[in-house]
Amino acid sequence: MQVQLFFPFPSPSPPLPQTPTLIITPTLFSSLFFFFLVVLVLLSSHQRRQPKGKILPPGSMGWPYIGETLKFYTQNPDSFFANRRRRYGDTFKTHILGCPCVMISSPEAARIVLVTKAYLFKPTYPPSKEKMIGPEALFFHQGAYHARLKKLVLAAFLPSVIRGSVSEIEQIVLKFLPTWENTTINTLQEMKRVSFDVAMISAFGHKRDSEMKGIKQLYQCLEKGYNSMPLDLPGTPFHKAMKARKQLNETLRRLIQARRGNEKAGGGLMGNLLGAKNHKVDQLSDSQIADNVIGVIFAAHDTTASVLTWVLKYLHDNGDLLEAVTREQDGIQRKIIEENRRLTWDDTRHMPLTTRVIQETLRRASILSFTFREAVEDVEFEGYYIPKGWKVLPLFRTIHYCADFFPQPEKFDPSRFEVPLRPNTFIPFGNGVHSCPGSELAKLEMLVLLHHLTTSYRWQVVGDEDGIQYGPFPVPKRGLPVKVTPLQK
Repeated sequence: MQVQLFFPFPSPSPPLPQTPTLIITPTLFSSLFFFFLVVLVLLSSHQRRQPKGKILPPGSMGWPYIGETLKFYTQNPDSFFANRRRRYGDTFKTHILGCPCVMISSPEAARIVLVTKAYLFKPTYPPSKEKMIGPEALFFHQGAYHARLKKLVLAAFLPSVIRGSVSEIEQIVLKFLPTWENTTINTLQEMKRVSFDVAMISAFGHKRDSEMKGIKQLYQCLEKGYNSMPLDLPGTPFHKAMKARKQLNETLRRLIQARRGNEKAGGGLMGNLLGAKNHKVDQLSDSQIADNVIGVIFAAHDTTASVLTWVLKYLHDNGDLLEAVTREQDGIQRKIIEENRRLTWDDTRHMPLTTRVIQETLRRASILSFTFREAVEDVEFEGYYIPKGWKVLPLFRTIHYCADFFPQPEKFDPSRFEVPLRPNTFIPFGNGVHSCPGSELAKLEMLVLLHHLTTSYRWQVVGDEDGIQYGPFPVPKRGLPVKVTPLQK
């Protein structure tokens, strides 16, 4: 990749043939002076990053301001991190996306940042993402407000609560599967449709309001702009998304007002948030409830769909494993038929091989390659100094691919999970106070879908193109097109 940098300086007058000279006009002099002043400021700030007597982690900060962003975007991110880890060790510094960063890739360091000293490292997101989801969402907070919200959100995803969702998740799966028969589907897009409907149940409960369809349409518009350039200009995806966000807020506000005061507030996360009261705060505001409902839908939607897409890819590529999973699910299906009933929570607790397949997919695909934290003060970390405001990135994917913890890490091998793993080496949902509260619901959704898919269908990948695309989560290229065929029984 060739990169050319153009500076908007006036061109000097062409030199005379006899005597090549550069004519310095006042405008050119001012422009050059301003340019060198900016460079000096950037260089001086670059130097000031390491106070006297303090040792920053090893690594390269790259060019002033640009840092190593170009290198990060012009090579495989895995290679970018792996090359620097080999050169500098498990903890190293760099400068990407306009931010000085410290990368950490050991389980012990990740635990310090995410668990034992999480109060020193706050979650950080681009302002555009915060505006789109909503500033009151628990992802963007620490302290008492976060602790209160996390408790309320977790209460909506306890096993004792989500076990009652099995039948509804099954109904959603059984609604979609027949539409895939004897046709080629984009796996990622279809899994997004399934996971969105499941997310709606988790957010709004079992009651299906007439406004659900409108909420779905607005969310889809919001999603299209989420990973676009944050240019709030008419016609841009971001501008359309922000308009949809405003409309979504109004729709949710009407729904919240309709449910407020109702003893049966509709269940789900919204029901939990509507019923939240304590001695300090009587109730959460409409905007607090709306932002957290939207946040949960975001968290439950794309990631789950991406994992399900990879599950189908890995099972397709490992025929013996697919046969073994099918045998496990056929045994459960025979029992269901004998007892004349539907799939239950207890059935999903007796799928050990299928569960290990999901775990290995979470490790191998590592949908969340890393997470962003920010030092809230100057921090002494494993003998190094991390200045306040620097980003700290625990590299989940690097930990999941470490041969010391997972021999032959490139191999898809669910048997790894037959024995206990070393602590903090498997963290697909994060760790600590900011870990994903809906992880159990996501795994339940995957188990229900795989039960019906393996017992009634087979799928064949269309085309021979292999590789990964990012949007933003890693998925097989072209969303994994597959042809789905019903089994003859």
